Amino acid sequence: MASSDKTERKLAAARTQLILDKPFLGALVLRLPMIQASPDWCRTTATDARSFYYNAEYIDSLSMSQTQFMLAHEALHCALSHFARRQNRNRHRWDLACDFAINPLLLADGLSPPADTLYLSQYEDMTAEEIYPLIDEDDEQEPLDQHLYDNSEKDDSQSNKPDHGGDQGVRKQPQQEQQPLGGSGAKESENSMGGAQPPPALSNHEREELRIKWQQRLAGAAQQALQAGKLGEGMARLVDHLLQPQLPWRALLARYMTAVARDDFSFARPSRREGSAILPSLRSAEINIAVVIDTSGSISDAEMKEFVSEVNAIKGQLRAAIVLHACDETLCEKGPWRFAAWEELSLPDSLGGGAGTSFLPAFQWAESLERRPDLLVYFTDADGEFPPVEPSFPVLWLVKGRKAAPWGMRVQLN
Repeated sequence: MASSDKTERKLAAARTQLILDKPFLGALVLRLPMIQASPDWCRTTATDARSFYYNAEYIDSLSMSQTQFMLAHEALHCALSHFARRQNRNRHRWDLACDFAINPLLLADGLSPPADTLYLSQYEDMTAEEIYPLIDEDDEQEPLDQHLYDNSEKDDSQSNKPDHGGDQGVRKQPQQEQQPLGGSGAKESENSMGGAQPPPALSNHEREELRIKWQQRLAGAAQQALQAGKLGEGMARLVDHLLQPQLPWRALLARYMTAVARDDFSFARPSRREGSAILPSLRSAEINIAVVIDTSGSISDAEMKEFVSEVNAIKGQLRAAIVLHACDETLCEKGPWRFAAWEELSLPDSLGGGAGTSFLPAFQWAESLERRPDLLVYFTDADGEFPPVEPSFPVLWLVKGRKAAPWGMRVQLN
């Protein structure tokens, strides 16, 4: 069996190096007590959002950079609240999606992955929720680590799944006393092979408490790394995405569209038949909204229809005329399509598209309109070439994904 002291020193050195070189990840790792686990259930590493569990022989087989990778990997599972975001999704597919979301971030940050690390380039810059539907229901790949948040006995979606990594059905055992790295740890007599036993699943109350704690830790770690000038671009986008208010996109869309409505009070002098008093009266004018749909291939037909349906519902309340266009790297030849305030907004039969993304043609078109739009709403993944100068009219970006917009108001679609 691997030397416990030797393994602890290696983990402590890897953690210290992360704190110095990558303070964002290091600050998160520092929040996880490290506990040697019994190798009869922990084959690599694991987390329950409370602690970092490790198989000593596995850690000893890794290089220093690979050890840092596994420490950071488990810490990001916690910081991203993967333990609280699964909802009713299939557990095995969710575990895969979470690993596919985390690993590209760590690779981009310069860490070396151990063998069998899950990675696909097409999942870069995607959240676990975005990756999940792209994973086949019968995918037999395995996460490198073990995610111990759920009670497998209550996970009906896994009833037909094989044993994934040896953590199924072992959660019934009582939790052993947990101590941070450097303490006495679990007693050898607790298990014939030594090491701590699996922890119990999180209760709903624990899950919510930990979610709030890890969100606070994420914000604090990001602030420290920013001050040190050591927060990578990918990590910065991720933190910004997770910490922005998670309000329903429909409510935000309605809020910003309503803000441009021209309902105002008029103090114009009334006719003589109405008397001499000048009282305020509400006047309204039709507003013009330009709507552009990104047809580069990243937005599905179902998402386009849902978006257009929502805009249609809001425009009826605002007395808004809509001019609709589609664009990938060029404008759709069949557009634009115009809808008066009383007409129902609908998606044309064919929008074309499928090429790259450039926002330049759409904004050149909007600037050339005879009547300047009161608002332009752009439905996109925001992964394209932006105009260098902000237009003279307000812009609302409805974004699928985590890409930033250089100007305008950005609303998260997810």
